[in-house]
Parts: sequence; structure tokens; C-alpha cells
Amino acid sequence: MKAHTSRVVAAAVFLAAWMLASGASQAGSRASASPQPAAEKIPITYFIADGSGKPGYHSSDRELAEWALQAWQRSAGQGLRFAPAAEAHALIRINWAGPESGEYGEMRPITVDGQDGAAVFIRPDIDALGPDIARRARADSLLRDSIVYLTCVHELGHALGLEHTRDFRDIMYYFGYGGDVPEYFGRYRAQVHARGDIAGVSGLSDSDVHRIRSIYAK
Repeated sequence: MKAHTSRVVAAAVFLAAWMLASGASQAGSRASASPQPAAEKIPITYFIADGSGKPGYHSSDRELAEWALQAWQRSAGQGLRFAPAAEAHALIRINWAGPESGEYGEMRPITVDGQDGAAVFIRPDIDALGPDIARRARADSLLRDSIVYLTCVHELGHALGLEHTRDFRDIMYYFGYGGDVPEYFGRYRAQVHARGDIAGVSGLSDSDVHRIRSIYAK
């Protein structure tokens, strides 16, 4: 997992863009009986690409990406909402990468309609993680899906403004600091017993939740 941390898309910039885009609607809402925060009304738009033809891609991987978005939304509180959009106008774009990407996951900042956005690249080919994990994942489809899901969550965390941490418990942990990679993914795998369980087990630590809420739950 990798991110250009010097150019991470800051959530504060997202929020500023929302406020600018929603100025007129906010003015009108002040007269209503029960106005809602602007962040509740204006979601971050996203697009999930079709990964057909990419090594290791499964058509069900799209669902894993959607669950990753939902995990951040649940954890952040009412200030963060997502909505699907056409690729050309989506602030967050999830793409499925092949071996040419070199990294298993990556976030790249982009500009969308004059606003800061993020292109997220996920490599669904578990062979990229080395023979040990690849062997285990081939024998255990839930481990394979757990790895793809957690990679989506991690890279989306960068897109939302979070940087790497040194805490092995965090979804934003960076493997460059060391740590047992099979143990990291295996810890999550032990919490799910069926594929559908992934939708309800976020993989975020208490620290991850605190950090995302400190940005969006205002």
C-alpha cells in the first residue's frame, strides 16, 4: 500500500469545496424549521471502474470497494456521505490496477471540476503480495477478499485526508515500518466467517475512527 503523502488530498480542502459549492443552498436552509448541516446534504461523489481483464480481478470486487466506502461513512458520523457519479465528475475514482502499477494499492491526487479529488488504484492480484500470502489466499477465498477489502479501506483513507501511522492496529498502518504482513491480514480474516460479514466488520481501529471523526464529525 502506498500514497504520495506530500500530496495527500486533505479533507479540509474537500470540506471547503463543499461549502463553496453549497453556498446558495445553505442560505435557503437557514430559514427552514430544522436545517441540516451542509455536509449531510452534499456527499463526496465516487466512481468504481470495471476491472474486467485485470489480473486477479473478480466481478464481486466492486462490492468490496463499496463496503470500504460504507465503512468510512459509518465511522465518520453524519459529516461524511458518499454518492455515485459518472467518472468524469467523481471526486474519488476507484480503479483496478495491473502489475504495471508496481504497488498493491496507491492513491494519486487529481483535480475534478476545479476541486481536489483522488484516484485510488487497487491491485486485486494477490500474487503481488508474495508467495506465502498468495498461497494462503488461493486456499482461502475469504482471506483473499479480506486483503482486497482492507486495501480499499486503506487507500480510501488517504483519499479522505488520512496519512500513514506506525500503529500496527490501524488500517492506516504502513508496512514500511515493519510488522508481520500475514498476521495483519489474518487478524481481520479471523473476524469474518462469511463473505457478507465483511460489510459489517470495518477493519478500522479506535484511532482510525477518532482521526476520521476529528475531520468530518463537525
